[in-house]
Amino acid sequence: MPQHAKTARVCRDCDGFAAVAITTGALHRDGTRATLRVVCPACKGTGHAVSAAGLAHAGR
Repeated sequence: MPQHAKTARVCRDCDGFAAVAITTGALHRDGTRATLRVVCPACKGTGHAVSAAGLAHAGR
């Protein structure tokens, strides 16, 4: 049985996991890990692909 019907296209670069937290290995003074939040540059953190109609074509 399918889980959910997907109406929006998932970003092919990040597979829908648009934001990740990467640990740096360093610790803060309170003992928590220092992390960096990085978003997918292709979908800009949305997790969805931009349709071809939404793109502006420039050039010849």
